[in-house]
Amino acid sequence: MTVALASVATTTRSILLRDVDQRIDELLAQEAGEFTNLQAHGVDPETGEPFTEPSRLLKVFLERQNADLDEELIGLVGRSGRAPAQFFQPREIPVPRPLHEDPAARRAIFESPGSTGTLDRAAGEVRWAKVEVARHGSEPDAAFVVAFHPASEQERADEVFRVLLAISGVALLMTTGIAWVVAGRILKPVRLVRSAAAQLTEQDLTRRIPVHGRDDVAALAETFNAMLDRLERAFAAQREFVDDAGHELRTPITIVRGHLELMGDDPAEREETVRLVTDELDRMSRIVEDLLLLAKAERPDFVRPEPVQLAELTANVYVKARTLGDRDWQLAEVADLEAELDPQRITQAMVQLAQNAVQHTTTGQTIRVGSRAEGPSIELYVVDSGPGVQPQDAEVIFERFRRGTARRGARGTGAGLGLAIVRAIAEAHGGRVRLHDTEGGGATFVLTLEGART
Repeated sequence: MTVALASVATTTRSILLRDVDQRIDELLAQEAGEFTNLQAHGVDPETGEPFTEPSRLLKVFLERQNADLDEELIGLVGRSGRAPAQFFQPREIPVPRPLHEDPAARRAIFESPGSTGTLDRAAGEVRWAKVEVARHGSEPDAAFVVAFHPASEQERADEVFRVLLAISGVALLMTTGIAWVVAGRILKPVRLVRSAAAQLTEQDLTRRIPVHGRDDVAALAETFNAMLDRLERAFAAQREFVDDAGHELRTPITIVRGHLELMGDDPAEREETVRLVTDELDRMSRIVEDLLLLAKAERPDFVRPEPVQLAELTANVYVKARTLGDRDWQLAEVADLEAELDPQRITQAMVQLAQNAVQHTTTGQTIRVGSRAEGPSIELYVVDSGPGVQPQDAEVIFERFRRGTARRGARGTGAGLGLAIVRAIAEAHGGRVRLHDTEGGGATFVLTLEGART
């Protein structure tokens, strides 16, 4: 604003000074033109004849003119090299030294070869125009001079410039004060966001920014609060995950330590201890591998989709699932189409669902595996005839280290990560995993992959 206001004031001054110059030029041209017209066409009022004497012409013209306040009309008669005689209008001119009182200046103008010019004096600048009087025979040189003192006009322009600067200064101070107050109110929520962010710690994510209004800053505060909600949930999930993982790993470590401390010298006892320890170490290894797999699920290259024949993939899953347990395995249906997916990850998820079905069924019970097309999506499913899933477990069994409460058959030794891995694989494909009851009893797990069909 300082630059803009200063530019406006400076430009206004330049325009005013330009107008002053233009008005002076017009005035000089007008006076010179009127004298030229009188010299060419005028007559002496006493004789009724054209003027024959320069002095008479100059006197008559000066008597008829009304000069402006800062203007001087002078008639000069004389020989070159000498101070010319002068005729002028006897009046007060508001300048330190008028031209009719400055012989040196009059001589410089009288002897100048030009018809217009500017004379710089210590007493002030003079703008002038000169019209030489035509000579007749041996008549002396004569000229009409119109002079203008622009100092007062320029001073008025400078006064306007100073007034504009003063007004601009006041406006700048007022605007600065208003802007300071408004900016403070606008930025107050931003400072609150900064303060809240500075006070956040991993242990305390409960602070929130108060939201007022519906402007962009309020939207920023809402977005920041939403981010804090996500962070709080993420840290809570992380702490829960670490606690659960620590608990799951602590149990086999305790078992291994206890058996090793109690192991005696009896060969049979040592053999049994080694078997139990090896089994617990294998379980720990599976837990670690599952945790690493879930950690990889956050990476963009977790899945590598490629064109796959869904019928062939379904058949391969069926063949691999049959080795998981002595059940009545059935290939229910096969979708004969091509899909864009990661065959290894999908196979891993389907085998995990089949393993889960084996754990919830007994020998001879039916487990069906199949795939089908549903509009633009494809579905791969595993259906068992076990006891099903309790309603209170349906929402938690896909979370890490969470198991259902109603289980039949051989109790699994997993850590509760299998279905979490299935969900991670489905979401990495842009899909989801669903659970619903099977008609006649049991549970149906469905992998729905949207947009995978080609």
